[in-house]
Amino acid sequence: MIQVASNAKEIKLEANELIVSKTDLKGRITYANRQFMRIADFSESQLLGQNHSIIRHPDMPKGVFYGLWETLKSGNEFFGFIKNITSQGDYYWVFANVTPDHLEGKKEGYFSVRRHAPVAATKKIKMLYEEMLNIEKGRSSNSAADSWKWLQELTKSENYNSYDEYIISLYEQHV
Repeated sequence: MIQVASNAKEIKLEANELIVSKTDLKGRITYANRQFMRIADFSESQLLGQNHSIIRHPDMPKGVFYGLWETLKSGNEFFGFIKNITSQGDYYWVFANVTPDHLEGKKEGYFSVRRHAPVAATKKIKMLYEEMLNIEKGRSSNSAADSWKWLQELTKSENYNSYDEYIISLYEQHV
């Protein structure tokens, strides 16, 4: 696992920049575009075959990824704000859209497009993720499910019909 640099700096995506990757059904990277390699500071050979979690930042709650996998397993696409780590221990925020990838009607993996995450949106989401991490601390093996449930309940308490509606609204408010 990559260590967060003691002097970690944020790498900013341009507003029109897209990071694209594909994985197999187990989350192993089968394709990474040049922007992904440049921003994450990995070569193609360092990424291909690796689990996508190679770029998972330790500040990310497990509950977000629990929700991602539950959403994908149900055949739906996932939207979310994700903080990733670079090979040098720096970080970057993205607004991610992950969808099941089908070939001739059979799911063969996942396709992910990530774009610039607006600063105002990441400020809000950081507070939510801190609470999710607090929920996950010292809990049993259900901690990821518990923090995901908390996030879903929070979005409903703020008068959104679903997590998706909330997270897309948060993105659109700050683009």
